[in-house]
Amino acid sequence: MGAKANLVNDPETILSGNDSVVIRQYNGGITGGRTLDMTGFEGPIKSGHLVIRVLDEDNVNYTYKPMPVRGENYGSLPANHEYAGVVVASKPNDYPLVGIMDDGRVNDEAMPYQFADSTQRAAVKAALPNLIFEHD
Repeated sequence: MGAKANLVNDPETILSGNDSVVIRQYNGGITGGRTLDMTGFEGPIKSGHLVIRVLDEDNVNYTYKPMPVRGENYGSLPANHEYAGVVVASKPNDYPLVGIMDDGRVNDEAMPYQFADSTQRAAVKAALPNLIFEHD
């Protein structure tokens, strides 16, 4: 008898919510996406969430993480980290395989968290000049 495979997947909840509202226009991103290190992050990772990265100890590869949050705003950028883009589609915390957009339009009012202040917003715009944060 030949090889067998289970064609029935376990049911899962789709967390699409505001995905189509947050990402207004996708022009480009990190090819193949990345798996996020969700250490210390609670809940699902939602579309539009800022993604940061830090060089591994080998100084060759990056570890990608969700931007820390504080209440309803983004927290401070951790030391040695840099902005990488925004999450394209919502994913559960235990399955953080995400597309990361670094070129396109984001509805900033529909993002899951808001910029802490104008300084943080300016820093993100300087690091990711091809991302446009706008709203109606």
